[in-house]
Amino acid sequence: MYVALWPGKPYPLGATWDGKGTNFALFSENATGVELCLFDKDDQETRLALKEVDNFVWHGYIPGVSPGYRYGFRVYGPYAPDQGHRFNPAKLLIDPYAKALDDNIRFGKEIFGYSWNEPENDESWSELDDSHFIPKAVVVDDSFDWDNDQLLQTPFHETIIYETHVKGFTKLHPDIPEELRGTYAGLAHPAAISHLQTLGITAIELLPIHQFLSCPGHLVGTGLKNYWGYDSINYFAPHASYSAGGTLGEQVTEFKQMVKDLHTAGIEVILDVVYNHTGEGNHFGPTLSLRGIDNAVYYRLVEDDPRYYMDFTGCGNSLNVRHPQVLKLIMDSLRYWVLEMHVDGFRFDLASALARELYEVDSLAAFFDIIHQDPILSNVKLIAEPWDVGEGGYHVGKFPLLWSEWNGKYRDTVRDFWRGVDSNLGEFAYRFTGSSDLYEFNGRRPSASINFITAHDGFPLNDLVSYNEKHNEANQEENRDGESYNRSWNCGAEGATNDRSILRLRERQRRNFLVTLMLSQGIPMLVGGDEIGRSQQGNNNAYCQDSTISWFDWNLPEENADLLDFTRQLIYFRRQHPIFRRRKWFQGRAIHGSGVHDIGWFNPDGGEMTEEQWQDGFTNAICIFLNGEEIDISGPQGERIIDDSFLLLFNAHHEMIEFALPKRQQAHKWAMLIDTKEPHFLEGESIYMGSKPVPVTPRSVVLLRLIS
Repeated sequence: MYVALWPGKPYPLGATWDGKGTNFALFSENATGVELCLFDKDDQETRLALKEVDNFVWHGYIPGVSPGYRYGFRVYGPYAPDQGHRFNPAKLLIDPYAKALDDNIRFGKEIFGYSWNEPENDESWSELDDSHFIPKAVVVDDSFDWDNDQLLQTPFHETIIYETHVKGFTKLHPDIPEELRGTYAGLAHPAAISHLQTLGITAIELLPIHQFLSCPGHLVGTGLKNYWGYDSINYFAPHASYSAGGTLGEQVTEFKQMVKDLHTAGIEVILDVVYNHTGEGNHFGPTLSLRGIDNAVYYRLVEDDPRYYMDFTGCGNSLNVRHPQVLKLIMDSLRYWVLEMHVDGFRFDLASALARELYEVDSLAAFFDIIHQDPILSNVKLIAEPWDVGEGGYHVGKFPLLWSEWNGKYRDTVRDFWRGVDSNLGEFAYRFTGSSDLYEFNGRRPSASINFITAHDGFPLNDLVSYNEKHNEANQEENRDGESYNRSWNCGAEGATNDRSILRLRERQRRNFLVTLMLSQGIPMLVGGDEIGRSQQGNNNAYCQDSTISWFDWNLPEENADLLDFTRQLIYFRRQHPIFRRRKWFQGRAIHGSGVHDIGWFNPDGGEMTEEQWQDGFTNAICIFLNGEEIDISGPQGERIIDDSFLLLFNAHHEMIEFALPKRQQAHKWAMLIDTKEPHFLEGESIYMGSKPVPVTPRSVVLLRLIS
């Protein structure tokens, strides 16, 4: 087949169709040659040597190549692992800038750069061609009728995040057509959107949808898959398996339509992104893309032995964010998802790894500096998972301006409080009021704290109150995987039980966690399925469970229908009351400092908390007064914001406590709106004033509203 090859241009990278033909460009600093490989419908390959090189970008233009054409690269250079180079032109390579891939990777000995006959010697060289195992990149047409769609830019302090999985959320939904289940189109179906809307969330945070390695090497032959998707092999292409309409670019259009439909429903889309490592793994991993394009550029290698990879992620490798081209790749990807795909923000997996200029995490690393000055990215939601697995990688509270963080300290403190672990109330108070001790010092607001009780990684809420131990046998790793210290409590029996007293306590504990989460300052993140009592049968590491262990069961028993209704009421209540979603700190002072009038802290006897009680590790009951007339925050048009005033009575003790109203509040009438011993909101028929005590059931929360 004759193909005309013109010089083309070095920018933009990847494959760019201009209506007449397609320009191809690939960066490789250490390559000695690059071949563009075109594939016809019968998978017959045509190789074209790219002769033009500018600033290490190999490029060429082919007239007549249009959307739907499939391609890859073969890159020549030294195969010298001891020097950090792993070029092997026998391996078809995925374009790092590909906008779509036509399939997932198939596993076989062919995809490894070294000889499979010497599996312990990655310095050997494989001559096996792997083109029939590697998905082909697809030339796409970027045009789409957005119909004036814009980023929603929901104010962060008004945001409520719902973390979920494209496939898991829709796979078993009875009202979604079977052919759409598990896909972007399924998530855009009216039945899916209706659930999100009636729940009241404002943003959906999707587990990784960048094209990822579906079946990493250690799962081959087990029947298990990479369900979560934290092994990216491309940062531009939507994962092909989540497409209902096809994989020759149709997945790009389908993803855009999903975003457009969610935006129409008032729901932002946040992507969980994994720029810290790739699915190519360590020195024994396959050669799929970056490793074969320019291993020494794209990956952090051990300085005195570049055969090996620096691993701050626990996944075998770390991207070399010190190199300008790697930074460019990440920034180009982020801008693409905002400008072309209209996503509203990002959650960065193991974000501390991106800040490692050398070995220590540097909050002024180039990555943060570039984002800070970028006119596009500085105006979307940026959320860090503020840790990695390397030494000194735990950095909760240490990210710079513009960034919010998954607040792991919030999770741990609230879990400990409700399971009755002795800990000081000062810690709980800081977490409940937005963690000013972590975020205020560098000018950030309460919205810097992404509060969560559960996440995809770990127990869902139902299992948090049903299991003391992990039960990961289904992962086929002899229950060795997953976190062993979960801060969970089974309420008296491990797993399933028919004991009604235990079941009632579990239901109450679920409501306790939800009330604490939704009424805390900061940004609440609800994990998809917690509102319907989803269980993983005690599995706290379901990364490989593309099965009913992970998929949502939409068949609601009665108690879970009550939980869904309670969660909806609770989210609606938060959205109606600005006192629970303040933009600023409480007076900007120490949370229990004297003279603060917008918040008050009291003992069960109605007296103000003493310094000794704040530090007393045995105290597990507190009354919090929130003054709706002293919010001291202006609305969007400068108007004064006034809200109701509330008393929150927390009792994490195993016995009932009678709370006295604070003395200054005894002259007022207080109506009970929430008592977590009940499965629903109350109508305010219980009124308290004067010296009448408020009984609070063991392990319960009561919310009172000032009515006069």
